[in-house]
Amino acid sequence: MTGVDPVEVLGANDANLRIIRGHFPKLSIIARGDTLKLSGTDTDITAFEERFKQLVDHVARYNELPRKVLDDLMGTSVSAGERENPEEADVLVYGNAGLRVKARTRNQERLVEAVGASDMVFAIGPAGTGKTYTAVALAVKALKERKVRRIVLTRPAVEAGENLGFLPGDLREKLDPYLQPLYDALREMIPASKLADHLDEGVIQIAPLAFMRGRTLDHAFVILDEAQNATLTQLKMFLTRMGRNAKFVITGDATQVDLPDRQPSGLLPTVNMLRDVEGVTVVELDEKDVIRHELVTKVLKAFRELEAGNGQKP
Repeated sequence: MTGVDPVEVLGANDANLRIIRGHFPKLSIIARGDTLKLSGTDTDITAFEERFKQLVDHVARYNELPRKVLDDLMGTSVSAGERENPEEADVLVYGNAGLRVKARTRNQERLVEAVGASDMVFAIGPAGTGKTYTAVALAVKALKERKVRRIVLTRPAVEAGENLGFLPGDLREKLDPYLQPLYDALREMIPASKLADHLDEGVIQIAPLAFMRGRTLDHAFVILDEAQNATLTQLKMFLTRMGRNAKFVITGDATQVDLPDRQPSGLLPTVNMLRDVEGVTVVELDEKDVIRHELVTKVLKAFRELEAGNGQKP
């Protein structure tokens, strides 16, 4: 059962294992950790191994195992291709508890297409448009498909009206709140035990932007989130970290800059400078792409009207 949690396959207190045994009454099936010991005829063992592999593959892909699927897979010999639902073709990642992550607006679809076609993609748009969430889903997809060896997620540790120094704890504890949206997205898409392993082993790395200095990021899917809070110098530092076989996605909302006064954001100047460079794609999202509560769209519209009325940001 390589790559999956045995409990997800065999069930709590071996509940699924008892059902599996019911489908193969002539076999003796004993579970020991993440391995099964089989005793029976060669024909029965071969049939069991074929169907059990499909079961493990299903759990690895979908992160769930409903009873109907368990019965279908263990009771028949259906190939993975025959089980494929055409409506599932656009799913990016099968997350936890049956979550299916897919692009939900045309501009999100453009972001998916851009990442497939370009190695460096800028996704610019207001809050709630799914920039970060879609980018993280694409990163998880690339990792699962072994197109990259690691995921690197980073954000500028810039205070939005608060002061880091007043937060309790050591440096990591002070910085974690700024990185929390990245953790939240990952927790929805990767089982907890596997995510913990990936973080411990460095397969998934989450760190403030300043920690990127001096690194070369090879064979990695790298996301810079909240890039509007990076200066031009910081963006130059980050973009030049790009190594071989790397994908860089830079997301940001130019209307929500939290940098101190007199320190301009480097996001839009960088986008304008690189927009026509081959291999770089810019995807712009807007209020029509907001997938949070419907009030978020109305709030964004109200703030935009306020800014247009007084000529400055509130």
